[in-house]
Amino acid sequence: MLHFCPTRWERTYQRLEISTGELLPDQEILLLKSRRELSRAEALKLWAEKRKAGWSPCSPQW
Repeated sequence: MLHFCPTRWERTYQRLEISTGELLPDQEILLLKSRRELSRAEALKLWAEKRKAGWSPCSPQW
């Protein structure tokens, strides 16, 4: 699971926080694994890679 959230959104400078999580078999809520901040271009590239690998959007999980 990936969660994209804008952290800095100015006209020339855009950053997003990317949170990764894992759904464990015995848990109802995702386990937060990591957080990092990427530029908008890097986030778009990451999402494009995940879409090619078969990932799809879903409702918020946490």
